[in-house]
Amino acid sequence: MPKTSKKLTGALGKVDRSKSYPLKEGVELVKSASYAKFDETVDLVVRLGVDPRHADQMVRGAVVLPNGLGKDVRVLVFAKGEKEKEARDAGADYVGADDLVAKIQEGWFDFDTAIATPDMMGVVGKIGKLLGPRGLMPNPKVGTVTFEVGRAVKEAKSGKVEFRVEKAGIIHAPVGKVSFDGGKLQENILALFDALMKAKPPAAKGTYVKKICISSTMGPGVRLDAADVSAQL
Repeated sequence: MPKTSKKLTGALGKVDRSKSYPLKEGVELVKSASYAKFDETVDLVVRLGVDPRHADQMVRGAVVLPNGLGKDVRVLVFAKGEKEKEARDAGADYVGADDLVAKIQEGWFDFDTAIATPDMMGVVGKIGKLLGPRGLMPNPKVGTVTFEVGRAVKEAKSGKVEFRVEKAGIIHAPVGKVSFDGGKLQENILALFDALMKAKPPAAKGTYVKKICISSTMGPGVRLDAADVSAQL
């Protein structure tokens, strides 16, 4: 059995696993329990009362976080002609068509978000089995299949986060860095949580939000009081 490091043991000692913390206190606890030498990402994990095996209980969407993610997002755009120029002018890192498809087929995935104009989806479909499992397939439901590529690129660069319910009803998404001011992390968490609430499927019955936790990359999970978070929306 692997040993727990002294730093992790110290971080774990700060968190009461039996307690649900108010949002403000929980955020400050995650920040204080962070011990890595790099600027850790803060993640939000929400357990929902849905069964994603049923199409009418799927929860999926996207939201632009008010304070960004604290990292440079590499954006790839599948487009041609004027839309190619629009994407480049908006700051896209990679723009192309069949040339990008060929690179991806060879195993290249040095980008964080993929956007495509609707007329390019026939080309993009060739690599759907490569992009899909990595969460990189453009999708109109989250605004990454659009003719408004300039706006989509700017949103992605400014901190747009996509979320999709996984098995067991779990949503997992980044909300910033531990170096962020506590207030900014709270704002990002509330923005994402609000989007989750608005994405509640009509078929969902009973308790929709069952558990909320936040954690840094290396730090312990901190459970949040769902009622406190909801009251701040």
